[in-house]
Amino acid sequence: MYRVGIDIGSTSAKVVAMDRENEIVYKKVMPTGWSSLETAEIIQDDLEKSGISSGGRTVVATGYGRISVPYADRTVTEITCHAAGAAYFFDTREATVIDIGGQDTKIITLKDGNVADFIMNDKCSAGTGRFLEIMANTLGMKLDEMCELAREGSGVSISSMCTVFAESEVISLIGAGRPKKDIAFGVVDSIGNKVKSLCSRHSTGAGKVYLTGGLCENSYMIEMLSRKLEVEVISSPMGRYAGAAGAAIMAGKKARR
Repeated sequence: MYRVGIDIGSTSAKVVAMDRENEIVYKKVMPTGWSSLETAEIIQDDLEKSGISSGGRTVVATGYGRISVPYADRTVTEITCHAAGAAYFFDTREATVIDIGGQDTKIITLKDGNVADFIMNDKCSAGTGRFLEIMANTLGMKLDEMCELAREGSGVSISSMCTVFAESEVISLIGAGRPKKDIAFGVVDSIGNKVKSLCSRHSTGAGKVYLTGGLCENSYMIEMLSRKLEVEVISSPMGRYAGAAGAAIMAGKKARR
């Protein structure tokens, strides 16, 4: 019996399948696209082709589009799944988990393997992965390219809490002739400031600090957050699958019942 976790976020969908020993036997990441339901159907077909058929699996869905997975046996919130996934990947029961998603940023305190507390940014806040994508597009760059260029920049601050107004700030800076590296620095630095602000309103005293989500392989983001928070932020290439892995673990608990 396979335990399948499906995390359909606003930007990308992640899937993890585990065996009875909680070993990952299948994983997939793909753009969510305009329709979460269509994405769920593509995932269904791919699972079937991979031998993870509907008769031999338990499915838990999480994320922005979790209600659009008609074959899910259960839905679970992102907070619970990201905490469980982080505990699994980083082998920890005491930690602070930072997840910078496409639609929101979450700070989760994990104690004794369970969620002890969490805080999320406002939906309109600029401190999200989608914000970074929009700003990178405005600068005519890919997100990773912008973050690498930000290493070389300095001296620019993006103050707006709204993505639309922040984009206007960036366009004004471009028009004023500010170097692209300095604007990139200001954009990425603003994400760090917003994460720092969230952490300042939230208890981060539990264990180490881990970064999950789509920016988990972005070395400059990890370095910048470590500097802002004055603590080493640890991540892993598998961190993007934290929500899906946590959902798969939840599927295992449901199967045992």
